[in-house]
Amino acid sequence: MRQFEKYVHGQYSSYEDFSENFHVTAPDDFNFAYDCMDVLGDEKPDKPALLWTNVAGDRKLFTFGDMKKYSSQTANYLTSLGIKKGDMVLLILKRHYEFWWTILALHKIGAVAIPASNQLMPKDIVYRCNAADVKAVICTSDGDISRHVEEALPKCNTLKHLITVDQQEKKGWDNFHKGVDAASDVFLRPTGEQAIDSHDTMLMYFTSGTTGMPKMVAHDFFYPLGHIITGAFWHMVDPEGIHLAVSDTGWAKCGWGKIYGQWLAETCIFVYDFDKFIPTDLLKVVSENHITTFCAPPTIYRFLIKENLAGYDLSALRQCTNAGEPLNPEVFEQFRAATGIMLREGFGQSETTPILATYPWMEVRPGSMGKPSPGYKVNLLDEDGHEVEDGKVGEIVIDTREGRPYGLFKGYYRDPEATVRSWHDGFYHTGDTAWRDEDGYFWFVGRVDDVIKSSGYRIGPFEVESALLEHPSVLEAAITGAPDPVRGQIIKATVVLAKGYSPCPELIKELQEYVKHTTAPYKYPRIIEFVEELPKTISGKIRRMQIREQDSK
Repeated sequence: MRQFEKYVHGQYSSYEDFSENFHVTAPDDFNFAYDCMDVLGDEKPDKPALLWTNVAGDRKLFTFGDMKKYSSQTANYLTSLGIKKGDMVLLILKRHYEFWWTILALHKIGAVAIPASNQLMPKDIVYRCNAADVKAVICTSDGDISRHVEEALPKCNTLKHLITVDQQEKKGWDNFHKGVDAASDVFLRPTGEQAIDSHDTMLMYFTSGTTGMPKMVAHDFFYPLGHIITGAFWHMVDPEGIHLAVSDTGWAKCGWGKIYGQWLAETCIFVYDFDKFIPTDLLKVVSENHITTFCAPPTIYRFLIKENLAGYDLSALRQCTNAGEPLNPEVFEQFRAATGIMLREGFGQSETTPILATYPWMEVRPGSMGKPSPGYKVNLLDEDGHEVEDGKVGEIVIDTREGRPYGLFKGYYRDPEATVRSWHDGFYHTGDTAWRDEDGYFWFVGRVDDVIKSSGYRIGPFEVESALLEHPSVLEAAITGAPDPVRGQIIKATVVLAKGYSPCPELIKELQEYVKHTTAPYKYPRIIEFVEELPKTISGKIRRMQIREQDSK
């Protein structure tokens, strides 16, 4: 019996069976670090848990017994510094293996882990530290980020400890490895005032901030159980296999893809520690390490299919999934043609676990996000709050009138107004729009703010972007609405060209005609601008708002 089977009972014969009969039950003191990882450390101490590699070729294998040991040592070290239940700790650790020791240690203590990107600037660090009253920063020494933390320190009102995972001593910083090496590997579960309730805050993500300042998404200790569906039923990880999710640890996708659901399903997590994404390097890693399950955003797949996939041994792959952005059907078809694997899409947010996904019993429909996950009652509402019929576009909302499902956030920390704006009248509003077909599959349209209104038509950017990506000259594309005095808005395409293509008027005309014949003619882009790269958030999502703002000047 795998760990997740302690909290979920039953075998499922169909999506309907899965949807109706999948239920999670857990005690009010559930703690992933103790009740999953330490149990595995005792019961299966020699089973591989984490295989870490980097660009230089270094490799480290950690068993479940190792994870129990090192997380306990880390917990003892952090408590020796005064870190206690409820304290906020910022983790800027890229894909370093110390991240997994540390986040488990914070779970054991009851402190709040706040993963963050190493691309933050000093002002971003100041904002995060003061917004959350951060007490400690545990940081990589790679790149400029530790210097940015030092520059931010005088303006961070509650920050007391700077901790580096560099093996070398660093002035002004506590040395993580020196402290951990000296600590006991026995850490007892807290009792009394320090006892941890599952409703306490365990983890906090700062949203990527495509508009305004990032909000703080607070998750409780039940959150890992919401990812049982992620690891066991969407990724379908193999307990004897090895799973690779590409995400950096600074993003919620790490929580989705490389810790909770995967270890609850007892697979080995593979970590490739890199800075610059090079498609051929990643393909080599997948091939040489016999990866069995793989998850990445569509951007990664868009680059992979431009390579000669036949030149790599991908025979160990059994399941490949994608999330973070909608998957263009052309990418799906090219990947299937090269590998024989049908990509299974999932949809969710930092505030959730997978809301929608294509699960094992379901037909894969290229371009569809799938159907609702068990526990999530998903509706589509119009601007007046009325449920729309099949085939009509509405905002994706989660009905919480009968309770909050495992995996849905508690609210935006210290921002009740933002919480109420998104979560009111018994519905959590995702801000994303979609339509549902007659078989219950959901199809992404765009963010509420991204929908283009032109000459009376409502046009979602995704369909037009997908049409453009089918053309061999297009590597990436972003569709936005540009101001127009007659039509209100006209469709604009901002395009990154594939290797071997150059901007020219003839190519603009060719792309426009291609879109006219691939989707409804009125959706073709009247403006096409070629750029070297698209503006993106530090989490890699296209910033269409930035394009719109530039066009309105």
